[in-house]
Order: sequence, then C-alpha cells, then structure tokens
Amino acid sequence: METAVETTPDLHELRDRATTLRRHIVRMLAKAASGHPGGSLSAVEFVTALYFGGILRYDADRPDWPDRDRFILSKGHGVPVLYAALAEAGYFAHDELSTLRAIDSRLQGHPVYGTAPGIEASTGSLGQGLSIGLGVALAGRMDRKDFRVFVLLGDGECQEGQVWEAAMAAGHHGPDNIVAMVDYNGYQLDGAIEDIMGLEPFAAKWESMGWAVREIDGHDLGAVMEALRWAVDQKGPACIIGRTVKGKGVSFMENENKYHGVAPSNEELEAALLELGVEAAERSIEANGAAAKEAGR
Repeated sequence: METAVETTPDLHELRDRATTLRRHIVRMLAKAASGHPGGSLSAVEFVTALYFGGILRYDADRPDWPDRDRFILSKGHGVPVLYAALAEAGYFAHDELSTLRAIDSRLQGHPVYGTAPGIEASTGSLGQGLSIGLGVALAGRMDRKDFRVFVLLGDGECQEGQVWEAAMAAGHHGPDNIVAMVDYNGYQLDGAIEDIMGLEPFAAKWESMGWAVREIDGHDLGAVMEALRWAVDQKGPACIIGRTVKGKGVSFMENENKYHGVAPSNEELEAALLELGVEAAERSIEANGAAAKEAGR
C-alpha cells in the first residue's frame, strides 16, 4: 500500500502536529471572525492520527488518485480541523488558511466537494456523512479496490435518524473497509447531549447493528492510533467512540458551549496562542492584525 507517511511518527511528533493544528484553527477562525472552534478542537487527535500517523493512504500531489483512502467529515461545521490538516499535509499552501469563509475562497464554512483538494464530500447538513461513506465503501468493494473510508461524526449528529439507517445498512452488507469515528464531546449547538436527547447505551446500539466497537479517550493519541489500527483489521464495519472535550486545548473554551459557533476575539486569540505555546511577539502581531481587520469592517 502506498501512503503519504512512509514511517509512523512517534507520539511526541504527533502531539506536536496536534498542537500545530490547534494553532491553525484558532488563527483562521479569528481571522474570519466566524466559525466553529469547539467541535474543531475536539476532533484534532482523530484527524492528526489519520493524516500523520500512517493510517490514511493519500498523495497530496494526486488528490484524485483512485486508490486513495477517503476521509469524510460528516460533522461539516468542524471543517477548520480538516483544512488545517490538509495544509499541513501539503494539499495547498498554509497562507490559504487565512481565507476561511471569505467570498470566493475555496475554504468555505462547511466542506464543499470540488473546491479545495482533499475534500471528499459536501457536508454540513448533519447526518449524511455515514451514508455517503457507506456508498463509497461498497462501490470500492464492487470495484475490487482496497481503499478504506473513514467517517468522522459528531455525537449530536448521531441523534439524526439517517445515521442509524446507514449503520444498519453497513451491518447488513458487512463492508470491512469502513471505519466510523465519533467525536463524543457531550455538547451540540443547543446544549448538552444528555439534556436534549441522550445517546446511551451508545456503544451497544452500534454493536446491535453489527459493528465492532471500541471506546477510547479521544485525546490520547496512543489510544487513538491503537484503535485505528484495530479498526482497519476488523472483518466488517468498525466504530471508534472517542470521549472528547469540546474546545480541547484552549482552557477557556473547554466544555464552554458558547464556543460551539463563536470565533475567538483578538484578545481571545492571543490568550489561546499563549496556551498553545506561541511566542509573545508573534501573538501580539496576530492579535493586532485581527483587531485591525475588525476595525475595518
């Protein structure tokens, strides 16, 4: 199998990658003054492991390579984490991240197929990604291709009926080239999952539909890597439930549902970058730039 990552990096390297993705997320959202930080930050370890842990087979120079693995971000509002990973992986220049949500930018607020390279499906209408992923996986099986499909869902999204139709269909057809990952951070737009429509017993529901299931700490990169390796070895569909923290990595955003869809201000950007290890001079320049943009609106 060809892969863009020839050797698996150690966990220190992966943690550095994760921190870099978090820096990109807060920067691009502050520049756009719009977007969804909480669910982008909570998904960083899943995305880091896929793109930089030797799990996902891809070639940034050939984004339409027929034998590539597919990653579908079903929780489309979390797309800043995907854009950050694609830039780090070499699909496009880092400078393009600053165009997030701008008019005519390829990097819109939800993934749009046919815009930026590396985007495999248009998502954002929640609940559809697993159905799309299952269709791609079954097509690959029919074509005798060995690519895999990885689908990242949100926990609030799993209140959608279409998710369970797709899960049931996957259990029936039994493709072993699809992996579902759930970013279980406990919150959705309107509040806590348990207050709106509880999901438990969550793992048992997947298992009852024929999925192999593993529950992990979704911020433990070692556990994420191990679970992904386990998942690709299953003879049938596999689901990884990652228990995560909304806004992970920026303390004032963690489990603070205000930041589901509120971008950081220039002062908050500077505070976030401080926590993420960015030097003071660079933080000040970026915060001043964000302030100047806001003043010009």
